[in-house]
Amino acid sequence: MYERNVSQIEEIVKKQNEWRSSTLNLIASENVLSNRARQSMGSDFTHRYAEGHPGERYYQGTELIDEVESRLKKHMKTLFHCRQVDVRPISGTVANDAVFSRFIRPGDVVMVNSTPGGGHISHHRAGSVGKYTTNIVNFPLTADGFHIDVERTIELIRAISPTVLIFGKSLFLFPEPVSELAEICRERNITVLYDGAHVLGLIAGGRFQNPLKEGALLITGSVHKTFFGSQRGIILSNAGENEWRKIDKGAFPGSSSNHHLDTLVPLAITVYEMMEFGQKYAKQVIANAKHLGKKMHELGMKVAGAEFDYTESHQLAVDVTEFGGGDEVARHLKDNNIILNMNLLPFEPLENVTNPAGIRLGVQEMTRFGMKQTEMEVIAELFKKCLIDGRYVGDEVKELRARYQSIHYSFDQSVVEV
Repeated sequence: MYERNVSQIEEIVKKQNEWRSSTLNLIASENVLSNRARQSMGSDFTHRYAEGHPGERYYQGTELIDEVESRLKKHMKTLFHCRQVDVRPISGTVANDAVFSRFIRPGDVVMVNSTPGGGHISHHRAGSVGKYTTNIVNFPLTADGFHIDVERTIELIRAISPTVLIFGKSLFLFPEPVSELAEICRERNITVLYDGAHVLGLIAGGRFQNPLKEGALLITGSVHKTFFGSQRGIILSNAGENEWRKIDKGAFPGSSSNHHLDTLVPLAITVYEMMEFGQKYAKQVIANAKHLGKKMHELGMKVAGAEFDYTESHQLAVDVTEFGGGDEVARHLKDNNIILNMNLLPFEPLENVTNPAGIRLGVQEMTRFGMKQTEMEVIAELFKKCLIDGRYVGDEVKELRARYQSIHYSFDQSVVEV
């Protein structure tokens, strides 16, 4: 019985590895570890605990993980040009909760991006923010739906006196107006938080925006989307000592105890990869996303943001109402070995959540496997054949994907892992 059951699980793992290596993964919230980082997982650290900070643990036997964590924190500070970093949150949402619990009190007014406007669920009433206040107000948007309307936001801030502004999105095409709203936030002692989960790797690569420099108190994020690390969370800040002590307590013991040491180790390796290759990687990711958007638009698909060159991040949003809606299209594409997700588009009613108008694409993982603008044109053609021409393209996808199996580091020299 034991052998049969375990073998079934092992077979599922084998199928997953084989299947996903033959698909175009365009999920905007996923990425892949390098082989070297991935091979560091499964060590003895898998079994161990390390509560507290390096050198100040509540357990004995942590000297070596203390060294790993200290190195990771040191280089994260260098990479993001910040004074403080906490790497203990085990996900981006846990990092958010650690912070929200310190800065939001019952009754506080908090401004966020709406769900149709791209906001993450942890920013809303059903998520983490909703545990601390119900006074959640959405940022007003410009007519295109993908930008915050700065003038109307300033008017709203004066009218409702929010305590906290939370920038950052799940559907995240363009930078947020942090610098444009920083002055009024300073004048009114409003805390500015920035959820950089999706764009953290682009920030690290210097290709998106610099929220801390622009006026955010801190950045939260996950480190496995455009930042191609293991699945964990992070908090970055230039806060003063008293404020950082408050944030520190939110991370531990506020939201985590032991912090999954087995995934901390590959993140320590990934930060070196990002320091060495992050700028070229981020540049290629954005170039790929823009080019894919342009080509899909030229082939007859309703890609959002055409007037703004489609995107400034790794993501694209496409209105697929004419093909049956986001849920139907995402399922159909999956059957053709193209993996992405349905997504609400700006100004859609929340009732559409089970089959919204849009789909969301992210090019970061395929960029990691060495795809550039030429391959983005091929992918655009595959979308056209599948959605507009009604053809099955699953085999063409497999044929394309078979040529891209190694992680690329340096995109101008085609350095690949060994």
